[in-house]
Order: sequence, then C-alpha cells, then structure tokens
Amino acid sequence: MTTATIDSAQFRQVLGHYPTGVTVITAMDADGQPLALVVGTFTSVSLDPPLVGFLPDRRSSTWPLIQAAGRFAANILGSDQMAECGSLAGKGDKFGGVEWSLSERGLPVLANAIATIECTLDNVLDAGDHVFVLGRVEAMAVRRESDPMLFWRGRYGGFAG
Repeated sequence: MTTATIDSAQFRQVLGHYPTGVTVITAMDADGQPLALVVGTFTSVSLDPPLVGFLPDRRSSTWPLIQAAGRFAANILGSDQMAECGSLAGKGDKFGGVEWSLSERGLPVLANAIATIECTLDNVLDAGDHVFVLGRVEAMAVRRESDPMLFWRGRYGGFAG
C-alpha cells in the first residue's frame, strides 16, 4: 500500500473548515498551583464506561504536568469567554483575572464555564505529533445555558443558528 504525501498547510486549511468546540483542561500541579490547557479537540468517547478524550500537542509544556497530576477537569467555554480563553492560552499567570474555584474533588473549575467534566486519567495513546488522552468521567455538571465557543477557519467565535 502506498502512503500519499499530504501537505501540512493544506491539511490544516481543509480541516479548518470543520468547527470544533473550545475546552480548557485544568488540573493542579504538584505545588498546588492551577494548570490550564486550551484544546479544540475534546469529545465524548464511550458511555460504558463513561470516557471523554482530547488531543494535546506533544510539544505542550503544560500537558506533561496535567498527565503527572493524573486527573483533570474539562471546562467547556461559552462564546462570551474570549478574554478568559486568551488568558488561559497565554504564558505566565494564566489564571490572572479568570474566576475559578476548586471543585469537591480538588480540581480547578472555571466559574463561567458552560459545563464541567471531572475525570481521572484512563489512558494516553500515541497519535502522531499529538497524544490521545482518555479520561474516565467521575463527575459532571451543566453550569449555565449559553452558546459554545467555536474554533473555525483560524478564528474563535460563537454559534449563529
């Protein structure tokens, strides 16, 4: 079987036409400080057992810290959370100006997230220049009704129905 050569710029451009939701993966590091990783690849995987997944880039400096924590919260962002997304995706004090609290399970949850899903790390699979993270759902809640933040064609925005 011959493997086709795919241009990475074209790959990104074509798949950029498919919108994805924006989720912030949070955890606490070994020193008790909150961690945040913004992803556009969060999805449900299985009902039985309840599993979710996301795909962090192997080059991420935050992912190894979340992996070491062994558990995480997925915070689904609303379209009105552009400022929080920018802060959490940046360098330095990611949580400066972002409202959050610790859940009953000791995970950072964003105050205005649409929904939160708390997980223990179930498995990490090789996925090329990314890894596929499976989390076993331990708790979840819808926190407010709002339109989701979407990433589409290189831009963040909301749902227009």
